[in-house]
Amino acid sequence: MVTPVAFPDPPLLNSAGVHEPWALRTIVELDCGDGLVGLGETFGDAPHLDRVRRAAAALVGTDPFDLAAVRRAVAGDHTPRADGQDPVARVFAPFEVACLDVQARAAGQPVHALLGGKVRDRVAFCAYLFYKWAAHPGGDPDGFGAALDPDGLVAQARLLVDRHGFGSIKLKGGVFEPAAEVEAIQALRAAFPDHPLRLDPNCAWTTGTSAKVAAATAELLEYLEDPTPGIEGMAEVARAARMPLATNMCVVRTGHLRPAFTQGAVGVVLADHHYWGGLRACADLAAVCRAWGVGVSMHSNSHLGISLAAMAQLGAALPELTYAADTHTPWQDGVDVVTEPLSIVDGAVTVPDTPGLGVTLDRDRLGRLHEQYERCGIRVRDDTAYMRTVDPSFRKLRPRW
Repeated sequence: MVTPVAFPDPPLLNSAGVHEPWALRTIVELDCGDGLVGLGETFGDAPHLDRVRRAAAALVGTDPFDLAAVRRAVAGDHTPRADGQDPVARVFAPFEVACLDVQARAAGQPVHALLGGKVRDRVAFCAYLFYKWAAHPGGDPDGFGAALDPDGLVAQARLLVDRHGFGSIKLKGGVFEPAAEVEAIQALRAAFPDHPLRLDPNCAWTTGTSAKVAAATAELLEYLEDPTPGIEGMAEVARAARMPLATNMCVVRTGHLRPAFTQGAVGVVLADHHYWGGLRACADLAAVCRAWGVGVSMHSNSHLGISLAAMAQLGAALPELTYAADTHTPWQDGVDVVTEPLSIVDGAVTVPDTPGLGVTLDRDRLGRLHEQYERCGIRVRDDTAYMRTVDPSFRKLRPRW
């Protein structure tokens, strides 16, 4: 069963624009007909949803233990994406997670046991800060408040750290002039002297601007993420930067690994099972990173509790996970499709040892979020178009500065 859902999303700013009022996801249920049901979660944009539905129809009768057959059934007529990501991997991922959930439930084991076993009991996550408005245009203020300057970001960080105990902090940049974002990092360092800090402008800067920001934040940042577009651009910046450069934008498929690593473009790869092709693909990615001496973290987009559980199971089994993972979980403010969402306490998720992913679908919650999907009218996430309803002159530029 494939169910599209929508849940409230705050007005979070980024280099592409601003998040719309509703985030979209797709929930996958793999029913084996014998009481075993596996869960997966993926993106919710209409073109992707259509591919997932076609894949689901092609999978009827497939053995959930035969992942090679599952991938062949999913492959269908997919064509390469313009951004270099593998469309088969993106569609296969939620089904692979659901199959692993089924396999683990059948074996009476947690998913991490199928990934090689648990190397840690708790998976650390970082506080993910955003510049944001107090409310969506015409809407009521949300519980997070505005954050449009260093003071606002420090207040936001205090809120998230107090609620969840995060031990590291990441700022989504690329919104304001680079000097303003350096000032924000300086304010966060003053307020949180012991927290590792990260800055991610989503390729908003030229190589020259990136090098200047890297110099200005050399003693402040744990890593600088995707400051400029492309492997060659990242390599140029990396030669000047004193901190590692991280990416989830210039390394998004296997073919990017060799050129990125041989050119020294990145020191940290942010794995994301949603577009690398599932949990085992990310474990393979982490092993390659280890061989090259490259660090590993995990990327996040707006997600629900099934994805958080999958990330926790993966993180439990990855010895290469050298940095706290990203998560948008605090921004969903308790909204979910599972009965007991995993909690982030003292900056980490305790990994479930119960069979499968460790979460159970709440059908009432799923129904409500599906009704919201039907009513909200959003079918494709478009941060730029939404920003243009507020600022008609806005354009997505990478790089902008």
